[in-house]
Amino acid sequence: MKKKIEVLMFLMFNGLALSLAAQNQTSYWQQQVDYTMDVTMDVENYRYTGKQKLVYTNNSPDELSRVYYHLYFNAFQPGSEMDMRLQTITDPDRRMTTEDKKSRIASLSENEIGYLRVEKLTQDGQEVTFNEEGTVLVVDLVKPIPSGGKTTFEMVFKGQVPVQIRRSGRNNADGVALSMSQWYPKLAEYDFEGWHADPYIAREFHGVWGDFDVKLTLDKDFTVGGTGYLQNPDEIGHGYESPGAKVKTKGKTLTWHFKAPMVHDFMWAADPEYVHDTLKMEDGPTLHFLYKDDEKYKETWEKVQPLTEKAMLFFNKNIGPYPYDQYSVIQGGDGGMEYAMATLITGGDKPGSVIGTMIHELAHSWFQHVLATNEAKHEWMDEGFTSFVSALCSNEILDKNLENPFENSYKSYYYLVKSGQEQPQTTHSDRYNSNMPYGIAAYSKGAIFLSQLGYVIGQDKLMETIRKYYADFKFKHPVPNDIKRTAEKISGMELDWYLTDWTQTTNTIDYGIEEVSADGDKTKVSMERIGLMPMPIDILVVYNDGSQETFYAPLRMMRGEKANPYPKLKRTVLTDWTWANPSYGFTIDAPLENIKGIVIDPSQLMADVNPENNYWSAEPLPKD
Repeated sequence: MKKKIEVLMFLMFNGLALSLAAQNQTSYWQQQVDYTMDVTMDVENYRYTGKQKLVYTNNSPDELSRVYYHLYFNAFQPGSEMDMRLQTITDPDRRMTTEDKKSRIASLSENEIGYLRVEKLTQDGQEVTFNEEGTVLVVDLVKPIPSGGKTTFEMVFKGQVPVQIRRSGRNNADGVALSMSQWYPKLAEYDFEGWHADPYIAREFHGVWGDFDVKLTLDKDFTVGGTGYLQNPDEIGHGYESPGAKVKTKGKTLTWHFKAPMVHDFMWAADPEYVHDTLKMEDGPTLHFLYKDDEKYKETWEKVQPLTEKAMLFFNKNIGPYPYDQYSVIQGGDGGMEYAMATLITGGDKPGSVIGTMIHELAHSWFQHVLATNEAKHEWMDEGFTSFVSALCSNEILDKNLENPFENSYKSYYYLVKSGQEQPQTTHSDRYNSNMPYGIAAYSKGAIFLSQLGYVIGQDKLMETIRKYYADFKFKHPVPNDIKRTAEKISGMELDWYLTDWTQTTNTIDYGIEEVSADGDKTKVSMERIGLMPMPIDILVVYNDGSQETFYAPLRMMRGEKANPYPKLKRTVLTDWTWANPSYGFTIDAPLENIKGIVIDPSQLMADVNPENNYWSAEPLPKD
């Protein structure tokens, strides 16, 4: 009997162990959508009708009984959540408000608003029940989609293009007729966290990877550019035709047929006055440029073209290969906004702003349209990383030669800290109290995440981390832990403290030199940690004879050391500084009278909120 019980217990616990092991085996999955759309646009009243066939593959381990679609254009109606947010936020977006800071959406008339309306929707041929809730369509399925299963949705929809307010719209400030982004019913993302059916209030996006097959029928005088490869260039013309091809068109309209493989969005823009230039890179995609045929824009848009090629080569080298055969820079929208295989940019009478915007938006092609983090939850991983690498790119291809190309990001971050309005970067992008802390947290503090990570692990390891991160997580919707783990694997250090403090708290970095004193024929340096966020510390010592050396106090919880960032200078690696100890001291093997000055972090890449206590000088420093 005892033997039987032992066998039974063995089998039970062994089975439990196997079950737990199976639960702990995590395998990556993501959903897939394949769109086929046929859309007709009336360029006179800016209304359009469409048919959409969507094959949805449920690669999740879950059975799904409901799906959600985004209906973004419904935001551009009086009383929408976007309108209400504009009316209640303390610092509304100036592009979306009148001179007296009133919502432009609130005053839109019936023929100026935007809308997307689903008229019919079936699942595998059977009509489904759906309900429009602002910018989200809630769909209760006829039959659940099992794990590993597929289903086909067929939809009839119609829309009206709003007056240009934000990103999308008609007749923007530059006179571009149609900027068509966020224009179609778009299935929401479902991932390991569940559904991401966020209402469209003002921020950015998250989408499902898939293939798009889109036909657009509109007035034949309009030139179209955007996402996807044109399938019928010799029927269309407009600068897309093969060399020597004779394009003949009949009737008043043309049907443009685009295909876009493995993208999570589809944008297009159209205007009857577009100039269409192309540039075929020797080692890269074909670049398309579409801009208004106006002399005030011509010079700028011609300057943009060779710089786009340079920027493409820079990003290919420093991040990884751009995976598509085409990229388009298009005049439209309301500033600059990235989309799959293309960007919309306004302006042209001032070259600098367009060129800078082009570099930034092009960089998004890697971070948002190939890596594709959830911008609603981790906007700093897209905007911040894009700001970081575009600053490096601008510094090189525009010959700026700045010692610290991220200086403005640090200034903005310090301003935010002093304002007392900072919120953790883990804040959902729609939940920031106002636009200012959101913008700085996303762009500036997000860029510093990388520039400061270079301070922690070394610049060479940082760039290796970025390339490895891109290679491992392209087309996979990475989350914050993925960039942290990549950096840990490349550097050999433990970096959970860095991700935690920088992104999940508003803890600040503040280290200071407390006292420098003679210790016989040596010098004793006492330092203090004032802020809550820990960091390793580089210290530069400058002697009266002009010589220099550095000291390095690793942070113990890093469990590692970076290479000497100043290889021409002697470096002494000190004992680890533990976070719990606010005080730290070390000794310089030289008399006090020989020392001219001591500096914490000579690189200024550590975001120390009080630089005043980072210096010690034998002579008083000059006041600003």
